[in-house]
Amino acid sequence: MRALVVAGARPNFMKVAPILAALEKAGQEKVLVHTGQHYDARMSDAFFQDLGIPEPDFHLGVGSGSHAQQTARVMEAFEPVLHEVRPDWVVVVGDVNSTLACALVSVKLKPELGCRVAHVEAGLRSGDWRMPEEVNRVVTDRISDLLLTPSRDALPNLLAEGIPEGRVAFVGNVMIDTLFTQLPRARELDLLSRLGLRRGEYVAATLHRPSNVDDPAALGVVLEALGRVADEMPVVIPLHPRTQSRAEEFGMAERLERLRVVEPLGYTEMLSLTDGAAVVLTDSGGLQEETTALGVPCVTLREQTERPITITEGTNRLAGWPLSTDGVLGAFREAAADGRQRAGGHCPEGWDGKAAERIVNRLLNS
Repeated sequence: MRALVVAGARPNFMKVAPILAALEKAGQEKVLVHTGQHYDARMSDAFFQDLGIPEPDFHLGVGSGSHAQQTARVMEAFEPVLHEVRPDWVVVVGDVNSTLACALVSVKLKPELGCRVAHVEAGLRSGDWRMPEEVNRVVTDRISDLLLTPSRDALPNLLAEGIPEGRVAFVGNVMIDTLFTQLPRARELDLLSRLGLRRGEYVAATLHRPSNVDDPAALGVVLEALGRVADEMPVVIPLHPRTQSRAEEFGMAERLERLRVVEPLGYTEMLSLTDGAAVVLTDSGGLQEETTALGVPCVTLREQTERPITITEGTNRLAGWPLSTDGVLGAFREAAADGRQRAGGHCPEGWDGKAAERIVNRLLNS
């Protein structure tokens, strides 16, 4: 079997690393395509190094642009690669523009090349069509041949959209494979001591979604809320380049001075920061899952989540919507009062570090 695995942006890297390793272990041919959707080395290359991902066989270098521009560039650059490689499976992960673009090219060339598409992390739904990721998720699932779901609550979403159950397979959460693999190394780092932090006595925060950072009023509320939290417990925020740019553009850079701002972190350092936190405040999808696996209380700064299992079976909660300073502060206090749980103690089914093995087995037997 020849499997072509696509990675486009940082959220993909933690998902493709264990899949590539499982393909290698199973003696199957693997081809890695990096679309270059994340073009900043701090946001891409460092993750490849941390996770031990091999050099990509193809790097498309598409860079930034609008959603339409980026999707189109990936499609144009990916088509000749697909003709050259002629894989049995094209494996796309997550919900970034590269995921949709490569799935579209593959399904259009399937009659000619015979390649099938497998979507890892299928069936997640937020119900919010304002999110570009929701569009990517739904369309990718509709055109993929095999839908590999991370949690049991994904299947009803797919069935409700008319997708036959025979195209769906539950495999568990492959990103948690990476977390458990890297956790011992993350705990050996001296990151907390370098930052002057003590385990369980600080808040880790991330902020990058357009809905929170591209609107001055929304960004102002979140930064003020983080500042209020910082009055009670130090808040460490690895600052996303997009957030930094918007804060400067909107004249809010001084609000960041109440926070402990650090440069964007590689995967293992970010895992170390998350693992040691008393509470995580975030608008990231992946951190909702990671905090659940780690037993760290999480407050998600969004109106809804496509990962509701992190609330029903995990350590996550949504801040009240619309976001307000008092609402975020109250959610933080509730999460802090709940306290940390034993890592791995309340993980949903299939979040056991063996999802990649199940993915490869399914590819081989489909």
